[in-house]
Amino acid sequence: MAFNLKKVLKALLLSANHPLAIKDAQAAFTRFHEQATSLPLATEDAPGGESTGLDPAAGTPPAPASEATEVIAEPPQDPELYADVPALVTTTQVRETMDEIALELRAADDGLLLIEGANGYRLVTHPRFARWVRILRAEPPPVKLSQSSIETLAVVAYRQPVTRSEIETIRGVSAEAGINKLLERELIYIVGRADTPGRPIQYGSTDQFLEFVGIKSLDELPASDVLSSRQIDDWLRNSINPHKPGDTDMGLSDEELPLEAATAMPKRETRGDNPTAEPTPAAS
Repeated sequence: MAFNLKKVLKALLLSANHPLAIKDAQAAFTRFHEQATSLPLATEDAPGGESTGLDPAAGTPPAPASEATEVIAEPPQDPELYADVPALVTTTQVRETMDEIALELRAADDGLLLIEGANGYRLVTHPRFARWVRILRAEPPPVKLSQSSIETLAVVAYRQPVTRSEIETIRGVSAEAGINKLLERELIYIVGRADTPGRPIQYGSTDQFLEFVGIKSLDELPASDVLSSRQIDDWLRNSINPHKPGDTDMGLSDEELPLEAATAMPKRETRGDNPTAEPTPAAS
């Protein structure tokens, strides 16, 4: 019977108290082979793999406790789990097997799902059982984020690291309440301070935010169809340091005479039909 990678990964998923990353599963297989070559096997003279307490070579009682060597008994060897374990389990093999487990759980419809998050795979209960889980844990129903908090969270997600003044410039309103609520829900955190006058605090999104929106990384966020990041940067820069409009901004070409210069020039006298003719000196 061949080694069953699916059964082993299921057991690892059930026993892990944190998301199971692919590298963690691969490390488990590496440690398996390290232990197989370094640990001695117990004498299996008795049923169940237990030692009989006799020296198998001479049939005499074992040496005193001070001279005895500690022997670790291995569990019964199941060919599906412990025989022909591959020395290398690739990332593709783990990912494909996890996908098979996820499909089987969905098809079984037993209330369990396998999801992949930012930190790895984990088994979760189906959302339709959420009320029962809250009853068991004596937890209150979840509180939805307000529209203001959602807008603030979107700005942080797309513009991080971002300061409060930048959030308020983009939204046009105060962001203090929204930031405090998002910090309380652990959807954003303080990244550091900006290298600008006053060293304002900068905010970024957390791994819990990724789970909240159901993505594995920020690269999976949908692209903005309104403005690019560069356009927003230019707009923020112009909003903070407004540009004084000049002649070109008002539609005047560089060759045209500015209004201020035209009003400052002295008036000339005109004679006849030639308004540019120079005045003639008066007769003496």
